[in-house]
Formats: sequence, C-alpha cells, structure tokens
Amino acid sequence: MTPSAAQPLPLADKGPLPFPNLTGVGMADLLLPPEAMLDPEALLRAMATEIKAEAAGDTRAARSIAVRHLTEARARANERLAAAFLAHPRKARHLIRAMAWLTDRIVTLALDIARDHLHPLANPTESERIAVVAVGGYGRAEMAPYSDVDLLFLTPWKVTPWAESVVESMLYILWDLKLKVGHATRTVKDCIRLAREDITIRTALLERRFIAGHEPLALELREKLWSDLFRKSGPEFIEAKLAERSERHRRQGGQRYVLEPNIKEGKGGLRDLQTLYWIGKYLHRVQSASGLVEAGLFTQDEYETFATAENFLWDIRCHLHFIAGRAMDQLTFDLQVEVAARMGYSDTAGRRAVEHFMQDYFRHATRVGELTRIFLTQLEARHAKSEPALIGFFRRRKALKHGFRLVQGRVDFAEAEDFRAEPLNILRIFAEALRTGLLIHPAAMRQITANLDLIDDAMRSNRESISIFHDLLLKHGNPERALRRMNELGVLSAFIPEFEPIVAMMQFNVYHHYTVDEHTIQCISTLAQIEREELIEELPLSSSILKDGVNRKVLYLALLLHDIGKGRPEDHSILGAQIARRVAPRLGLNAEDAETVEWLVRYHLLMSDMAQKRDLSDPRTVRDFAKAVKSKKRLDLLTVLTVCDIRGVGPGTWNNWKAMLLRQLYRDTATALEGGFETLNRENRADEARKLLREKLTGWDAKDLRVELARHYPPYWQGLSTETQEVFAGLLRGIKDDEIRIDLHPAPDRDATRAAFALADHPGIFSRLAGALALVGANVVDARTYTSKDGYATAVFWVQDSEGHPYETARLPRLRKMIERTLAGEVVAREALKDRDKIKKREREFRFPTHVTFDNEGSEIYTIIEVDTRDRPGLLYDLTRTLAANHIYIASAVIATYGAQVVDSFYVKDMFGLKLHAKSKQEALERKLRQAITEGVERARA
Repeated sequence: MTPSAAQPLPLADKGPLPFPNLTGVGMADLLLPPEAMLDPEALLRAMATEIKAEAAGDTRAARSIAVRHLTEARARANERLAAAFLAHPRKARHLIRAMAWLTDRIVTLALDIARDHLHPLANPTESERIAVVAVGGYGRAEMAPYSDVDLLFLTPWKVTPWAESVVESMLYILWDLKLKVGHATRTVKDCIRLAREDITIRTALLERRFIAGHEPLALELREKLWSDLFRKSGPEFIEAKLAERSERHRRQGGQRYVLEPNIKEGKGGLRDLQTLYWIGKYLHRVQSASGLVEAGLFTQDEYETFATAENFLWDIRCHLHFIAGRAMDQLTFDLQVEVAARMGYSDTAGRRAVEHFMQDYFRHATRVGELTRIFLTQLEARHAKSEPALIGFFRRRKALKHGFRLVQGRVDFAEAEDFRAEPLNILRIFAEALRTGLLIHPAAMRQITANLDLIDDAMRSNRESISIFHDLLLKHGNPERALRRMNELGVLSAFIPEFEPIVAMMQFNVYHHYTVDEHTIQCISTLAQIEREELIEELPLSSSILKDGVNRKVLYLALLLHDIGKGRPEDHSILGAQIARRVAPRLGLNAEDAETVEWLVRYHLLMSDMAQKRDLSDPRTVRDFAKAVKSKKRLDLLTVLTVCDIRGVGPGTWNNWKAMLLRQLYRDTATALEGGFETLNRENRADEARKLLREKLTGWDAKDLRVELARHYPPYWQGLSTETQEVFAGLLRGIKDDEIRIDLHPAPDRDATRAAFALADHPGIFSRLAGALALVGANVVDARTYTSKDGYATAVFWVQDSEGHPYETARLPRLRKMIERTLAGEVVAREALKDRDKIKKREREFRFPTHVTFDNEGSEIYTIIEVDTRDRPGLLYDLTRTLAANHIYIASAVIATYGAQVVDSFYVKDMFGLKLHAKSKQEALERKLRQAITEGVERARA
C-alpha cells in the first residue's frame, strides 16, 4: 500500500540563502535549520583557541585538533539528519540540501584552518590566492549521505608552494574525516583547455559552485566557460551526452524493467533526469530544473512530473545510503524490502509492501522515459539540420492518411484543434505508426496524455475503435510496438481500464524478470515472432500449430488478458477469467470466442503445471489433461499460449527440458483426443516398448534377451524412453548383488545430463542417490526409480549443473568418482550439505510458505505428494530421507523450479504397495515433511 504523505517538518523561516549562488534555494529547503546542525563560527573559535594554546607551530598536532573537533561536530549533525529523515522519509530533497550545506561548512572550516592556522601568510601576493569550488552533484548542492565530495581548487597562475601546502593540508583533514574526496588543482586556463578535450570534465564544470576563498577566480572561470566554450559547442555537447546515456543504458541492461535496478545509472534513473538538466543548462543557462519550463522545453505539468520522479528517486537513494552505510545505488532484493518499510509502504491483501513500492518505482521510471523523449524531440526541432533531398528520396515511405502529418520523420496529428473533435485519432495514430513503420512524434504523445479523458465508455464500445484495436493486434505483424507505447502513454489502461492495476506491477521473486504488463507485452511479442516464422527452429511445435491455423484474435486477446487478475488475494487465473468474461464481449468477440478466451485465461497455467509437476508417463496425467481440454482446437490454443507465457517470463526461462515436456504432453493428448483414451492403456504401451527394445538389442543372445524383457513391471516400460531402457539393459546384464553400476550421459535435447544407476534394491535407495547428487552440486530436474521382479533398483535422474546446463563431457569422470565416494559412505550427505543450503543474502526476503498436498486422483496406482517451498541444494535429499524413514516407496519425482521456489512432486506407495488414503497418515507425514524442511533451513543458518 502506498503511504500517505509525511507531516511537514518544523523548518526555519526563510532567511539568508544557504547557497548564495543558488538563488532558488532557501533555508526552509534544508531538512533541519542550520543551528540544529552546526555552529561554524563557534566551532572555528574552539579549534583556533586550542591550536593556539596547544599546537602553535606544530602543523601535525594542529591538524589533529581540527580533525577531532570537526569529526565530533559532523557526527552529531549527521546523527540528527539521519533521525530527521527516518521520521520524514519522503524529504530527501531537503536532506540532500542539508547534507550539502553541512559539507560546505566542513570544507570552509578546513580551508580556514589550513590557510590561517597551518600555513598563514602575513602579506599574500596576487599569485597566492585560492578559490575552493564544488563541482558535479556537490556543485548542484545535492549530497546523498555517502556521496563523493568533488572539489576544484582554483589558483591564478601556476600553483605556488603555499597553495600546494594549503590544498594538501585541506585534503588530509577531509580524508581524516572519512570523506571520499575527488579533487583537482587548476588555473582557469587549465580548466578551459581540459574541458574542451574531455566531456566529463566539461559536465562537472557546468555545475560548479563557489564555496570559499578568493571568489573573483570563480567568477572569472564562469565567464570564460560561457564565452569561450559553452556558447559555441551546444550540438557537440548534446551529441556526447546522448551517446553517453545510450552506453550507460547498455551497461545497465538496456531496459527499465530490471529486477534490481540501479536508481542512479539505470534507464529511467536519476542520471537520465540530470542529463536533461545538463543539456538545458548548457543551451539556455537555466539555473534549476524549473528553468526548463521558461526555456520552452517542458510544460509546467511535465516539469512537475520531472520533479516528482526526481524526488522519489532521491528518497530511494538516500535510504539506500543509510541502510548500507556507504554509497549504494543498486536496489537489490534485500534492500527493496527495507527501503519500502522505511518509506512507509505496507502489505495489503494479495500484495506485499515491496511490490507496491516497486510498482511506484517502475511507473516513475516510465515517466522519466516519456519526459526524455519529449525533451529530445524539442531539442531536435530547434537544432535539427534539414535532411538532404537525395537521402529523403531513398527513404520515402507510405503516405500518411488524412488527419496525420510527417514532422521530423515522425507521425504527428495534422491539426491540434481537430483532436478533440475526432478522438478516434488517439487509436489511429498507433495504427498509422505500425502501418508506415514510423515513430510517433512526442508532440503527439503530449497531446495524447493530456487528452486521455476522451477515451470514455462510448469510445470503448465504438465499433470502429474496436476494429482499430483488433488491427493493431492482428494486421501489422509487430503489435508489441504499439502496445508498449500505448501502455507507456496510458492509452492501453484507458481503453481497457481493467489493465491499469497491473501496469508496472512487480512480482517479488527471482523467477519473473519483468513487471506484469511488460511480461504480457513480451508474450505477445513472442507470438508475433512465431507468426513471422522467426522461431521455427526453437519452437517447431508452436510454429506448425500456427501455420496450420488457429483463431488468432482469440489467441492474442487471451494473451493480453491472461495475467490481468494478478495482485489480488484471489487466484489470479479465476479472477482473470471473471474479468475476461466482461472484457472479451466489449472487445467485439462473439459468444463462442469470448467463452474460449475466458477458458484460456482460467486455465493458462494448466498445461505448464501438468508438464512440469506431473509424471507424463502416468496414463492418468494425460487422461485428466485431455478431459480438461476437450478438443484439439483448445489444445492448440493452450499450447501456443503456454509457450509464449513461459518465454515471456524472462531470458533463460525457456529451455529444451520444458520444450520436451510440452511436446510430449501435446503429442500424447492429441493422440488421446483423436484416437480415444484406450490409446493410453498401460499394457498396450508396455508391449510396444518391449518391441522397440528388442529391436535395439540385436547382439544379445536369446536367453539374456528373454530375461531382460521379462524382469520389469509395466510402469518401467511406460516411464522410460527406449534409449534409457537400452542403457539399463546393459547395466543389469550380469550385475552382482553388491555392485553399483552407473552410467552418466549428456542429454542435450533435455538440457540435462542423464544419470542412470543399477544396484540391488533396498529401502531409502532414492534418498541415498539424491544425497549423492546434491553433494556433487547437481540439480535434479526429474527422476524415476523402478524395482525389477528380481530385486534390482533401476533409478534414473536428469541433472543440471549450477548454471542450469548439462554437465560438460570432460567433467563426467570427476562427477562419477564423487558419486561413487558418496554411495560408498565416505561422505555423510546430511552434514556435508549444511554449507550449501545457506540462503544468499539477496534472497532472504523472498517468502515461500510451504504447502504440502496429497492427491489420490492424479494417478491410478500412486499417491502424489506435492511439496511447494523454498529451494535449496539439500531439499530433495531431506524430503526423500523423510519419506524413506516413514516406509514410503518413491516411484518417481518430478521437480519444477521457479527461481528460488520449487515444487517437488513424488509418486509414492506405502510399504504394502497401497495409496495413502488415511487422513491421519497424511497429516502425520505432512508434519514430518514440514519438520524436515524447517530443520534443514535451521542447520544451514547455524
């Protein structure tokens, strides 16, 4: 929940200016009145008196006295400022001004001591003058709690020995105060020359501010900079700052929606706002961001958006500094929770405080992006060169329709006054941009955001507006371009008000890389890519489904609405389906299509859950899924939607393993729907599997072949591929009772390594194998274990390395040796796993409440125990050890991982080969599983 505004501080009345060179800042703009922070005159008297009495002529002792006094005074002031900011957590703007004022006093006092007490001159010459100038952020009088103090020491000519001594003593004092000081000693001439060569130095000097010393030097620098450099080099500066901005964005990930954003350097962060101010100041000499309005670069409303975003980002940055106790601009997961709490956010039903906070952050970051576009286009309009006629000829595009015009290569409204008379142009301009391949002019964006009230119920139900919206999705081949811009400008939420709550909604977990609205647009982008036949190799099944033909309108609208129910306490699939029931008819769908969209939203997780959390070799899994889907048409739609949904979660989420599972479920379900459920019969499939294995074992003698084909129960034949059964046939052939045989082999089609074990069966074998694999750092993604009729266990695990990839072939011998040592009892898994189970600091704040469920309907012969909890390397071992200790036989385990969360599903029987029907037995087993999870976490913490 967003906190209410803090009560105003009891601030000092407007009096003398705290920063004489910043006329727009008064004493009331400081978090605390000056007298509550520091009394510089009294402090200087105290230092001078003690130095005169105890350290006359001793420079080192005098400096030590000054450092002691300044350290104590600064610590008291900082403590008061920190307490005031904690009490008023939305007053960072006042805090950074107060911090700058305090730093000014400290720097001035350091100069006074160094100049007048450590290196006094009776009759200084003209060359023995010095001016101390703040540059960079400090020059703007903006100091976060642990910001650098960037100083320029100006001298008239070449640096004299006296000036060198003063600067050195000042720096030693400031360093002893534990300030991080950036410094340079230069003449005015040096500054102009270096600024001409280096854009970073030029930017720092753009924001210089005189602090203390000989002010005429600072005034000379100001006049020379403007007359000799700034006035003549505006376009060069703009180009350099924009190139710098692009490179900074690239380093930070290239988008606003990163999970742990850098609020200073990231896209939509403070540096983007500062870049706008720098350019405005360089071109128009504006003294503050508000001057951008007078310069005609922003409207008043846009400036207020600028100021609100800037204040919010400064609030975050200052809290980050205080929490970390150092300069910190990365909003990591653990710090997000603390910052949200300090800023007054609170949990609500269905959403955590941190999610409300991050939604506000992402919305501000989006607005910063809008402001940047508007600002840069205004600059372009003033400074753009006309496009050469020949180049314009070769770049000719489709002619724009009536009501639109081309301005600076972008689509704009033809007549501003016609805008309100023809509100459908709000939607039409996005269609024109897609049709022509042009961008929308920011002047048009301005008009759109200022007139969103035109999108009312009448417009939402207008047949033409609905037709335009359908065309945006279906006609031009790249709907994500229009949807993203519509979303950023508020048009999408105005046209579909139910979409508004999920705009910039963050989900606080490692799994989801994007906000909910951006995830939705990413899903639609994936669908468009499949339609454009760009993903045939990666997604052959989805590509063939779309090529054969589906209802595109239903599919696109279902994707647009599939997560619209998120952020509330109810199941988002159920709530989303209820919303879709209202929205789909309004968007022009007939009753049948609207019902299909509602069904797809309601069951958009069904195929993913079935594929990743259930044993696909169990006939009941496919049968139940086929009954839910009912038709091949719905199966096709749900398959493509599921693929787009998983790929839209973020980079690396889609892999061969998930692709293989979904393909298998699709193939088996399609067969059942078209050929009848009898195709899933266990015996039919076992006979077919034996036949395929017989064809593989061509070199075997008849006796050995008969033994192998007769030694396994039906689930074995149904649960494993022929290739894996061939491996087990080799491992079992001639095996001794005390022998453990292992086969490790890459399975790149599954993005995993297959680990097959054959050994004499005994209770707890699954747990021992899981422990051995955990100890070598292998992540189990799937597992099966079967007991043969002659008493041998055949267990197969599919494992990945810590990066989620198959093990490299070169690493397999070492992996095998480690497994053998563990199985031989040389290493005790329970103790050895303690260190590996420690939760990373950045992941501690994630909440994954444990859920344990028992399902006796999902399988014909097994009870399915599903454990949903926080993932850790030793979890599977702890759970399987608990099951074994309670005489539970594990036939298979299916592991689905979602970032730091995992769902382990076990297909089990009791010691008599029966399902676990007794409620009392289920409850007792659940208690023990929960206890094993808790004890594992406590061992790791200890």
